[in-house]
Order: sequence, then C-alpha cells, then structure tokens
Amino acid sequence: MSNLAPPDSPTYAVPDPNLVPVGDYLKSLMPIPPSRMFLINKSLKIYQQKFPENPVFDASQGDGGASLPGVPRQILERAAQLQVEHGSAYDMPFGTDTFRKAVVEQYWQLNSTNEIGPANVIATVGGRDALVKAYQAMLALGHGRFGDALVVSRVPWISYNWGPYGVGANVLYAPGYAESGWAYTEEGIRVCVEYAARSGRKIAGLVITSPDNPTGNTLLAADQARLAKTALESGVAFVLFDWMYHYVTDGQPMDLNSFIEYFDVSERPRLMILDGITKSLGGSNIRNGHLIASQAVIKYIVARASHEVIPSFYSQAVAMAAYEMGYSEASRSIVAPTNASRIALRKFFENNNFTYILGKGYYAFIRVGKWLERQGWQDSEPLGQFLAEEHGLAIVPGSYFSPYGGDWIRFSYATPVERTLGAAHRLVEGLNSLL
Repeated sequence: MSNLAPPDSPTYAVPDPNLVPVGDYLKSLMPIPPSRMFLINKSLKIYQQKFPENPVFDASQGDGGASLPGVPRQILERAAQLQVEHGSAYDMPFGTDTFRKAVVEQYWQLNSTNEIGPANVIATVGGRDALVKAYQAMLALGHGRFGDALVVSRVPWISYNWGPYGVGANVLYAPGYAESGWAYTEEGIRVCVEYAARSGRKIAGLVITSPDNPTGNTLLAADQARLAKTALESGVAFVLFDWMYHYVTDGQPMDLNSFIEYFDVSERPRLMILDGITKSLGGSNIRNGHLIASQAVIKYIVARASHEVIPSFYSQAVAMAAYEMGYSEASRSIVAPTNASRIALRKFFENNNFTYILGKGYYAFIRVGKWLERQGWQDSEPLGQFLAEEHGLAIVPGSYFSPYGGDWIRFSYATPVERTLGAAHRLVEGLNSLL
C-alpha cells in the first residue's frame, strides 16, 4: 500500500514502463473510408423507377441469406431451443466450452494426434471480428510493434485494406499478375519481406484466402501450405488462412487434419485458421465465426475480448445446430445452387468470349477493360453505376478492391441458376450497348 500514489494525485493505471509511448502517427493516417459494398445495390432503385415492370438482378451480393434461402428454418428453431436451455447469462469471452468442442469434434472432426483441441478455438462475431482480433495478435505477438506490415494479394477483399490499417498495421500488396488471378508466388513473398525491411519494417502476417474474395481464385491445399511455409521461413510472424468460402465448392472442403500435416511442430503455433457460417450457411446476419490458433494467441485474444467484444450465444447455437445436423446437409441449400450456377456461368463466359477468373466460392472476376477504354473510363466504377441505373444489374467494380482491379468487375453467382444467367445476359446487354 505504501507505493500507492496519494489520493490527491492523478496516477496512471499501469506502471510507467508499460505506458503507451507518445507518438503523433495517428495524425498522419489516411482516413478510413466506409465500405461501399453496402450501398452498391441502391443504384438499382433508379432503374426500377424507370422500368417498374422489369426485373432487376443483383450480382453484387456476397450474402446467401439475401440471394439464397439463408439458414434453414429448422436450424434457427433448434438454435432458439438451445438458447432457451442455455439461458441469457454472460458467457466467456471465447464463447462457450460447448461451442469450442463442437468446432473441434463435429465440424472439423479433428484427430487428437494433431494437438488442436477446444482451447485452440475462439468464437467470434463473424469474420471481420475474427480478423481484427487476429491482426492485433499478429502485431503484438509477432514482432511486438505497430507499423509492421500485413501482406495481402494484389487485389484483396476491401476490408483487408482497412481492417489491418485501423489497428496499426501497414497493408502490403504482394506481387501478382492478372493472368494468374494475382496469386501469390514464393518469390513474391520473399520480395515482400525484403521490401518491408528497406523501410525498417517486418512482416507481422500473411493472409491466404481460398476460395478468394473478390476473384474466386482457388488454391490447392498443397499450394497454400507451400506458400505459408515460404513465408514462415522468410521471417513472416504469422500466416492466416481465411477459409470462409471453402465449403462452397463442387469438390471437397478443406481437411484440417491432413492440412496441418504439411507443417512441423515448430511452425504450427504461427498458423491461424478462420472459418464460419457467414457464406456456406447464408448466416451473414447471424454473425458467427471461429478462429483456430495456438493457445498463446487464443489467450491473448480472449484477455482483450473480455474488455471489448464477446460473441452472443445464439450465434454459436446456430453453428452448433448446423454441426449437429451434419454441415454438408445443413449448407446444401446454399452450396448446391451456387455450384450449379458456377457450371452454367462458366459455359456462358466461354460462349461469350469473356476473359475471367472462376474458381470456387461465390464470385467470378471478369475483365471489362476494352469496354472501359471505349468510353474513356479510367476504371470500372462508372461501369458499375451504368449497369445498375441503365440495365438493372448490380455488380461490384474491381476498382473498389484495389487500383490493380480497375479493369475488372466482381460478379456474384450465389443465386439460383436462372437468376445467375439472367444477370449474365443483362451484363452482355449492358456491355454491348457501349460498343
């Protein structure tokens, strides 16, 4: 007690050696813009006012709860029953023990030999919450510094640009070329490490997304592992695998049991895996995700989550009800029509001579540079407005993701086949009107 400051004196909450250093870097940060993703389909209203009898097509959606049936009713009702049984008291910042166990045993069906257990799992309020928590852990537990870099692809999901920046990481676009879907290369990862070092920075993390948003580019498990191992060997502190779309495939989803075998015991603590029900179950507004990481990372995140964001039980209950049903069956109403649309869309693109990227997941990335050039448009943003207002089709301009996607548009096919093809025909109609 004798070391306490007198009551008439202010005192900091932590000891002087642990105070946050004073710096004015916040003054120099670029303002973080709001995501335009939530506003894109508003332009369709202009078309509807002009042509109230004509259908409109929304190929901008990354939301199976809006463009497809969403979470099946029986899962929502089972989740409500679980909520009633569970009650409404506080849960732990990691979620609940029952959820953690369900993720490990029912969803991933993990073998005990790989040493991933419930203590390696944290429930999150959707993917963005998981990502922000992961970025913070990467910075703190990686090299322990603000201002280090997070490496993403050349044309990343919009929030990969700004989520890391908001918590003190500088986003670094990896080398990449349109012809390969801007996929990472081993040499490109090494170049990123060298590039960051020239400005006194290290790489706190690398994000590998497959299937990719926005491009749909999809990597084999062996290729993901090879890139990750290159990053770890080059001094990248952590590698995060964003597998939010991996169940939306006409192949097999990722198998974490076999995937973890690519890495030796010393490498595994530096891996993070993100997944959830947002895409494959159409649960965008349920807000459930989970992050799998080392116990050190999980403990770091949980301590801070206890003062910040704690996931709701109902969101976990929806996931548990889906796992209980069997996730392949639970996600069928989203995955099956999306897979069917992918097949139909690939044939449509071939018949219409499009240059495109079409892997798995929800999205196709389509090159529209020749139409932009004819109009004198610098990138695809005005094309997005034109298609919505004049042709009743909402897409996402590639320029929204990064300048390197300026000649491209993102086209969502997470819709029934007839809607997907209707949107594709509108796209051709709109582009032809520009010639």
